[in-house]
Amino acid sequence: MKTEKLKMREKVAYGLGDLGNGLMFQFAQLFLLKFYTDVLQIPAYWGGLIFLIAKFFDAFVDTSVGAFVDSRQHISKRGKFRPYILYGSLFLGIATVACFVTPNFGETGRIIYAFVSYNIMGFCYSVVNIPYGSLAAAMTMDSGDRTSLAAARNLTGQMAALLTGAVVIPLVAIFATPKIGYIATVAIFAAAGVVSQILCYSGTKERIIDHKPRQKGDGLKSIKGLLTNRPFIILSIFTILSVGSMFLKMGIQLYYFQYVLGQVGIVSIVSLLSALSIIPAVIFATPLVKKIGKKNVAIYATLGFIAAELVNFFITGSHVVPYLIVNTISYMFLGFSGTVAFAFVNDVIEYGQLQTGIRSEGIIYSGYSFVRKIAQGVAGFIPGLALTMTGYVANQPQSASTISGISAVYFLVPAIASAISCIVFYFGYDLTDEKHAEIVKELERRETNRKQNEHLDVIDDNSVVDSLNSEVPNTGMVNH
Repeated sequence: MKTEKLKMREKVAYGLGDLGNGLMFQFAQLFLLKFYTDVLQIPAYWGGLIFLIAKFFDAFVDTSVGAFVDSRQHISKRGKFRPYILYGSLFLGIATVACFVTPNFGETGRIIYAFVSYNIMGFCYSVVNIPYGSLAAAMTMDSGDRTSLAAARNLTGQMAALLTGAVVIPLVAIFATPKIGYIATVAIFAAAGVVSQILCYSGTKERIIDHKPRQKGDGLKSIKGLLTNRPFIILSIFTILSVGSMFLKMGIQLYYFQYVLGQVGIVSIVSLLSALSIIPAVIFATPLVKKIGKKNVAIYATLGFIAAELVNFFITGSHVVPYLIVNTISYMFLGFSGTVAFAFVNDVIEYGQLQTGIRSEGIIYSGYSFVRKIAQGVAGFIPGLALTMTGYVANQPQSASTISGISAVYFLVPAIASAISCIVFYFGYDLTDEKHAEIVKELERRETNRKQNEHLDVIDDNSVVDSLNSEVPNTGMVNH
């Protein structure tokens, strides 16, 4: 098992993969519900329901992709995970564009088209994203480098959010109609996303690959191991609540800007400030992890996010400038918790390997992605449900109850969910950095012993052959 330090250019290349993912995923996450209600003209309830059902479907696809990647017996010279990034990116780009097509169907036909196209995009995203997320664990086992990789993908993910938030609405407005504007803009973003993913493929290297032949039943054993992996289970609960809060805010923010603050164009400023707020995490996450550990970084950052959301809900949220200041602080804390979250997953991989004897990056990361998709699905459904329950009417002035509901979903619900996640994680997660370091040493010891035993077996086999040859009379014939 190699633990060589990664160079900066490889960390940057890895980050470009999430830039590519984000340019397409963030586009859909930020604007698809708005596109559904205002351009495709389907009811908000159906738009939210599409998100919910599709995310549950995606979650099962993630697991299937992870199991398939892990089960592959032959690992090509391109690696175990990188080929999926190379070949899957083009299909993801095409599927993303298809989501923003406006077919000339009746309402039922448009709902069906939205459901089918979004599910196809989700499938393509899984084919690329599961191997991409698993790739980090195959690049290095060094805790500091893993945090740096997580910081790199978090930074580029925020850059994708910045670009989509700042550029999409102005670009769409250039065209004659929103219908044309959306399809043209998403095509540009999808093309840029594909290029970024190809650069990720070409600039990264897989170093930690388990070449041990897979045995029948290993996949089932890995899945059972995942379900009994305590750190994974606690991390999953933390993720559903904390990451779900982030996606919930993303899903409702355009409505908040338009109907509460009265400035829908503010999305560009918020996206810029949110992207800039990730810089402290990129700079300080790795040193903080080395000083106080990933778990403490995650907990303190989540508490900071909760405090900021409550301040905006009760005090500053209805005033543009105070809201922008507090929201930027809120996203700064999210930057730290989001950065270490992906590093936790890589640690869980070694924990599972110690338990089962099988290194299952694909299944474990797809399991984590499964959890994130569930969180996204619920977060995507709640805004549509809340808008329907509070009487939202597209492109019309909203009632006081609708505005109150939008504010509660945007600030209060994420704060409460994150508070629960913090309590669960504090008391339940016991895979500290020190414990992970011990696990890595034990795995290295086992690998060394395995190689020594294989070497001894070869010596024993050769001894047996030599012994047999010495007993065979020399007949002048060569034994092949």
